[in-house]
Amino acid sequence: MKTVNDILKKNTLHHLNISGDAPVIDALALMKSENRDFVIVLESGNYIGVMSEKDYSHKIILEGKDSHHTTVKEIMSGQLPIVDSGDTIHRCMGLMHTFKTHYLPVVEEFLFKGVITLDDLLRASVEEDTERISELKRQSSEGHEFLQIKPSQKVSQLSKFK
Repeated sequence: MKTVNDILKKNTLHHLNISGDAPVIDALALMKSENRDFVIVLESGNYIGVMSEKDYSHKIILEGKDSHHTTVKEIMSGQLPIVDSGDTIHRCMGLMHTFKTHYLPVVEEFLFKGVITLDDLLRASVEEDTERISELKRQSSEGHEFLQIKPSQKVSQLSKFK
């Protein structure tokens, strides 16, 4: 079963980060320049949260706030569940569903390692399923006998093949 560590090993994209004291407009400009939908919020080099497009739309646009005068810290999501590198992708999907988030910070021995996204988990799940199907196909082609059934055949006409 794939784990967070498997995702982190394959994740070649660097995560964008910004200070919590920065104006929201700066975070948006950074996200746009890198074509990303979130930034990691750091304070004195330590992880404190994630600011996403959803945070912006819900807490700036819908509340009529000014993105030039509101800080990232004021709208970020700071209370996300934390996972470690040994957690399975299925556990992470469950956490995302329960907490209605698309991002999970990864912390290992009190050190921030990165953020995994819903897209990361979906990609890992598809890879896992593809690997499982390939393994089943490989096993089935290693000399196992199967019944060949044609739609027009009666049960008495079934034949075995290798």
